[in-house]
Amino acid sequence: MPGPTIRVRQGERLDRVFLNNLPQPSTIHWHGIRIDNAMDGVPELTQSAVPPGGSFDYGFTLPDAGTYWYHPHNRTWEQLARGLYGALIVEEPEGPDVDRDEVLLIDDWRLTETAEIAEDFGAMHDWSHGGRIGNWITVNGNGYWSSEARQNDRLRLRLINASNARIFSLSLKGLSGWVVALDGQPLDVPEAAGQLVVAPAQRVDLIVDVTADAGSEASLVSHERGGSYAVAVYRVGPAAADRRTEAPEPLPANPLSLPGPLTTARTVDLVMDGGAMGGMRGAVLNGQDTDIRTLVSQGKAWAFNGQAEMTDTPLLSARTGETIRIRMDNRTRWPHAMHLHGHHFRQVLDEERMGPLRDTLLMQSGETTEIAFVADNPGNWLLHCHMVEHSAAGMMTWLRVG
Repeated sequence: MPGPTIRVRQGERLDRVFLNNLPQPSTIHWHGIRIDNAMDGVPELTQSAVPPGGSFDYGFTLPDAGTYWYHPHNRTWEQLARGLYGALIVEEPEGPDVDRDEVLLIDDWRLTETAEIAEDFGAMHDWSHGGRIGNWITVNGNGYWSSEARQNDRLRLRLINASNARIFSLSLKGLSGWVVALDGQPLDVPEAAGQLVVAPAQRVDLIVDVTADAGSEASLVSHERGGSYAVAVYRVGPAAADRRTEAPEPLPANPLSLPGPLTTARTVDLVMDGGAMGGMRGAVLNGQDTDIRTLVSQGKAWAFNGQAEMTDTPLLSARTGETIRIRMDNRTRWPHAMHLHGHHFRQVLDEERMGPLRDTLLMQSGETTEIAFVADNPGNWLLHCHMVEHSAAGMMTWLRVG
């Protein structure tokens, strides 16, 4: 692990036969791609789960350049934690001028004292608190990831948080550069790379210059409550060229529809309740009002709009091309990484300003915010928390477009 990095050019078609040799049903979700709905890989919403020994043909065109990834969408809380994922890189027709393009898949693992994967999947403590947090950090499957670089090299680093629930706080040491894309979508203007908060499923593209002296190390540093440590290290050799002084040009924009006037957009509410210390007394489960004790016995700990399960009716039905606003209210004691399938959205900062395009937004405890997007991809699309234990325990809903 991780699975093979798939690299394709923007506008090309990707065809893969998924053969399920697991002892469990599974699917593949192609995270962040504006994909045909039938190819999205969500069991019982876009396809049936592929049984053990079964297969499914995935095929779709890749409209947007950027950094994406693929992972299961059935029993994700176990299959993802066992390392079933890989990077999907869609290359621009003309990429930026860099010496190397590097994928860094960052993950955490819960290991026993004998360095085996802990088998405590489905633990309600994880599901009702922050999710499954591991005790061993890897980059590209390696707990001691390192590589070579030369002083003054310019690198494109594609960071992908593949963990179940850990929010990484990262910084650069011996490297200096810019954020050029978030969740695959280019920024209008590259921004100086400072402290990088990367929630589960989020991606950050950086263009960095190696500024460390030859003979020393440059690194990607993770900041934890117990201190800071390097998760990826470059051993720096002598410079082969003078240091560049110019900032990178913005990456070419992808052909996405941007939200129209917000004042006329339809708005729907999504209220998040539940979790440990959250005070939720009950929610609807199987069509019945259910108390919290019974919910927990059924593996549910969270609710969207009072529902602790996927509903038969969507959160909203949108006309193709309609601009939609979703007002999200996190009334829980925990952060949530909200991921919308099949679309990219912008966070509404005020009636005049919006944030960059994303497909996954980190919401802190007690935070209320809005996202806006153009519902231009027909089908039934999932909206859920990508702390995948939270999703399995009730934080899941869906939208209908078209």
